Amino acid sequence: MWALRGSSCRRRRLSSSLCRGKQLQSRSLHDEPPHEELNSTPWVRTVQSGIDLLRNPKYNKGMSFTKIERDRNHLHGLLPPAYMNQDLQVQRVMSNVRDTESNLQKYIFLMALQERNEKLFFRVLLNYLEELLPIVYTPTVGIVCQKYGLLFRRPRGLFISINDKGQVMELLKNWPERHLRVIVVTDGQRVLGLGDLGVQGMGIPVGKITLYSACGGISPHECLPVVIDAGTNNEALLRDPFYPGLRQRRVEGELYDDLVDEFMDAVKTRYGDKVLVQFEDFANKNAFRLLLQYRGTHLVFNGDIQAVGAVALAGIIASLPLTGGKVSDHIFLFRGAGETGTGIAELLATYISKEANISIQEARERIWLVDSKGLVVKSRMDTLENHKLPFVKDFPPHHDLISSVKAVRPTALLGLSGTANCFTKEVCEAMANLNTRPIIFALSHPTTPECTAEQAYTWTQGQCVFASGSHSPPVEVNGRLFHAGQGNSAFVFPGIGLGCVLAGATRIRDEMFLAAADALASQVTDENRELGLVYPPLNRIRETSTHVAKAVATMAYKLGKLLLTTILLCLS
Repeated sequence: MWALRGSSCRRRRLSSSLCRGKQLQSRSLHDEPPHEELNSTPWVRTVQSGIDLLRNPKYNKGMSFTKIERDRNHLHGLLPPAYMNQDLQVQRVMSNVRDTESNLQKYIFLMALQERNEKLFFRVLLNYLEELLPIVYTPTVGIVCQKYGLLFRRPRGLFISINDKGQVMELLKNWPERHLRVIVVTDGQRVLGLGDLGVQGMGIPVGKITLYSACGGISPHECLPVVIDAGTNNEALLRDPFYPGLRQRRVEGELYDDLVDEFMDAVKTRYGDKVLVQFEDFANKNAFRLLLQYRGTHLVFNGDIQAVGAVALAGIIASLPLTGGKVSDHIFLFRGAGETGTGIAELLATYISKEANISIQEARERIWLVDSKGLVVKSRMDTLENHKLPFVKDFPPHHDLISSVKAVRPTALLGLSGTANCFTKEVCEAMANLNTRPIIFALSHPTTPECTAEQAYTWTQGQCVFASGSHSPPVEVNGRLFHAGQGNSAFVFPGIGLGCVLAGATRIRDEMFLAAADALASQVTDENRELGLVYPPLNRIRETSTHVAKAVATMAYKLGKLLLTTILLCLS
């Protein structure tokens, strides 16, 4: 059984005598390796058999090794004599999962499966994605991050600390896979709605990478989760004896920026300019700044801003057959005006400007923001952060959400604040009084939702078009059963990654996220909308990712062609 390490060379058939041998001696694949590779993990090709094969999750098949395979690979006696095909193995795994009550224990069981039999893990995940997505991703992954130090068993991904400044390239060379397509990186400072978890934020990139493979079809060995450990300001973690990261307060400023810059340069040097880097769960003060800094030089996007923005936009587009009109006909009120919220608002403004053929500033006039101090208006200019200024309105001040709703009279209310229960009964009833079919999206983390599906449907008497950031059970109102849409970024980011890979893109533009939103919305059927869904069912997420990837790749090609035409015109 072949085991390739650090190489994408074709497999060559060995003679039967070598196959029966214990192990082929490792040898270099290149007579004269490039100088920069001398200190990297060696490129070797080995034959594994016996217990080593069973311990290699990349090639282990467990009891589905046939008799012939057991003969050839010296597995007799190392496995029970019965043969069990993969379908039966899947049934056994799901029986174990369903017998486990705690979602956290289910997660631990599935991760242990991935560490010993990778193929079986992804087969189980693909067959039961709708059931298992909340286990391997949100909301369970939030609990995993909180308990990461206690649960840590086997490292997955790359850990880069502030103490590694000047050595990031050497750390990348320690990673055994030479060819990567996707990197997901976090610094753990703002994990979901849970605050600063430091190095324990690694659970987020690990979960994202799993979905890049399960939903986007990208090989798990071409994906790398990374955490940048710059310390943590979480006092409880600093006192926790099991905390696996640096026990120091978070480093900021120039030293932090230099480390991130070194990481981005090293990634591009090591893996080329077509490797996709996804930023996740960076603090508001860094998220938008880093995105602006690197989007012109790297293939990079921010999942919390652009992927969530594309999902929110897709839900709005899919709602139009229910609400009537176009996106540009709506008035939007955002509860949450951090850099993530304003980044999403900016993507929405870009879509409106293209749809209505108006300027970006005119499009922004249709978007209002409410932060912790009230409506974002000119009378507060002296105290507003820069990222809120494009959405400032010349309007009387309002200091709470309900008065803002009554004054602005929005048709769509979007929650991105991380403030639980801020969509009160009075707020939802006001939205229903103002609109026949109000759009109410509570998109914050499931631990801090602005309101639940049951509350929104009940308080609006079933009038609202509702979506939340996580799964909600069906709700019955006035004899009608409503199924709330789930505005999960997993609907778009695997497809965006696959689309960039297929197109050979080297940059991501806003138009590609708009294309992703249109593609996602197009997958919502009238039957889905009749049930209350403004997103496709999760059991179609792999198919949906394919459509998103096609749209993103097509747009990347159009943008590249347009750029080439512009350059040729300038040169002529």
